[in-house]
Amino acid sequence: MSVNYGSKRVVVGAHYGLRDWLSQRITAVLMVLFTFLLLAQVLLISGPITYEAWAGIFAKQWMKVITFTVIIALGYHVWVGMRDIWMDYIKPISIRLSLQVFTIVWLVACTGWAIQVLWRL
Repeated sequence: MSVNYGSKRVVVGAHYGLRDWLSQRITAVLMVLFTFLLLAQVLLISGPITYEAWAGIFAKQWMKVITFTVIIALGYHVWVGMRDIWMDYIKPISIRLSLQVFTIVWLVACTGWAIQVLWRL
């Protein structure tokens, strides 16, 4: 007769832990700072906010670079969060892999579209 002491531990996921937690916080701080910067620029516009005024905010090269950085940070932030959700709640590996691939394709498409819009201004 076999005696089982303790529980059988099941290890799942890639154990990114601290790195992912820290990257989520850093990208969130970047997005908050960008939001404050954008709000400050919008509040400094005198008169109504027209397309020309809005495009003028993003016409400066430094603003395009900051916006580009925030778009990439947003994509990574979303990827880490969605990947963790899929790993935690979707148990069948085939469905989880399909959802992860769909998420990657969707995020790359949205990021590409956002960058295309940004550089057209």
